[in-house]
Amino acid sequence: MGARILTAPAIPAGTALPPAEVAKIWKSAQDFEAMALGQMLQPMFATTDTAHSLFGGGAGEESWTPMLVNEIGKKIETAGGLGLAQPVFAEMLRTQEARHAPQEPPP
Repeated sequence: MGARILTAPAIPAGTALPPAEVAKIWKSAQDFEAMALGQMLQPMFATTDTAHSLFGGGAGEESWTPMLVNEIGKKIETAGGLGLAQPVFAEMLRTQEARHAPQEPPP
């Protein structure tokens, strides 16, 4: 059973943003979910006694642990995550469309 890779949701009809911009927004939403997952995992690693671990703890292991946690978060997100990327993408897309919409002159 392989990991499922999330693809960008269908671009809503009528969006004025170019496909490259939509892809960039989708990537940002995925990165946000990966970061959120890493933040959720951090306490689990912070409470682990590393003195008797495979690598023996120490300053080296301490400095590499945050990077490991971030990569685990990225892998979880790539495998489907918690579903945060989809609503974050939708809101970011809505915000960017509103920003690029022509402004009406004041009355």
